[in-house]
Amino acid sequence: MRYFISVFLVLHCFYGFSQVDKNPFTIDANAFYGTILEHNSDIAHLITDHPTGLILSYNQKTFGQNAWESRYNYPDYGVSLAYQDLKNEFLGAAYGLYAHFNFYFLKRNLKFRIAQGVAYATNPYDKETNYRNSAYGSDLLSSTYIMLNYDKQNIFNGLGVQAGISIIHYSNANFKAPNNSTNSFVFTVGANYMIGYDKQPEYIASTEDKKFTEKIRYNIAFRAGINESDVNNMGQYPFYVVSAYADKRINRKSAFHAGTDIFFSTFLKELITYYAIAFPEDNVSGDEDYKRVGVFVGHELFINKLSVITQLGYYVYYPYDFEGRVYNRLGLKRYFGDKMYAAITLKSHGAKAEGVEFGIGIRL
Repeated sequence: MRYFISVFLVLHCFYGFSQVDKNPFTIDANAFYGTILEHNSDIAHLITDHPTGLILSYNQKTFGQNAWESRYNYPDYGVSLAYQDLKNEFLGAAYGLYAHFNFYFLKRNLKFRIAQGVAYATNPYDKETNYRNSAYGSDLLSSTYIMLNYDKQNIFNGLGVQAGISIIHYSNANFKAPNNSTNSFVFTVGANYMIGYDKQPEYIASTEDKKFTEKIRYNIAFRAGINESDVNNMGQYPFYVVSAYADKRINRKSAFHAGTDIFFSTFLKELITYYAIAFPEDNVSGDEDYKRVGVFVGHELFINKLSVITQLGYYVYYPYDFEGRVYNRLGLKRYFGDKMYAAITLKSHGAKAEGVEFGIGIRL
């Protein structure tokens, strides 16, 4: 999913740090060992050993000073640094910077972390020197990891331990081909230390009215970005998306969406021309329209001024067959006041990324 989404989220977390009134925080280290999952047969030759690595994290604790904190059972938010040795000479290693949230369950003994970040791959694809690396087409990648840990904090004088499992994903979201990506399933074990363990404030219970709704609101959004087709070295081209949709907020956490997208994907125009010339047996004339129109439904999860959006769409105008008629979108919005927002989203067809969309919008 999305290295620009990562920068967006990291900056938001740093802004949040400046707003916290010296709450306790934790630092933790997780060593990991696992395997690269063969989600695509094109990367089978790159899976030769068990990857290892280390994740170091800063976690700012919350206690309910802001209403959203009690709404989500007082999560942490923070920043992670990661190193992974992928144990393959063609993949090399990866270094990552992430922003993350930690959510707690089972009396705060079970911790679920979702992290989005930017990774640097030490040995990306090169058509002459590293053509076997079909996973990473660029040295800068987006990276996501999810972690589920049994987490025991402040066992003795601020010290604690944790252990669990994680999935680590690297991809450049089709910014540059090839982009088959990798997903590593790993086991983690580590320790944590709480700064300010002897000065923890009491959790502040929510006083919000739980019965909260809004009338239907109308949104207009413009998105743009750059991507490349799956044909290596074809070149990167801009794309543009115009969206109009309605949303209905049903409570403080959730809203539902329904609307339409118009896609202007110039890489598709070049791909149509390429197939018309190179593969006449595919019956592509070269005159097919590269534009597409879709309708979609979706959900928005509100977390402070950030929200997470998920949308599922279907092309109603689809003159050229590319990756199927169903598409999905996942990403982040950051509100500035009640109406204006910026967004960074990943548009995909199933698990196949098409591009990272940078957007601005207005909610009327």
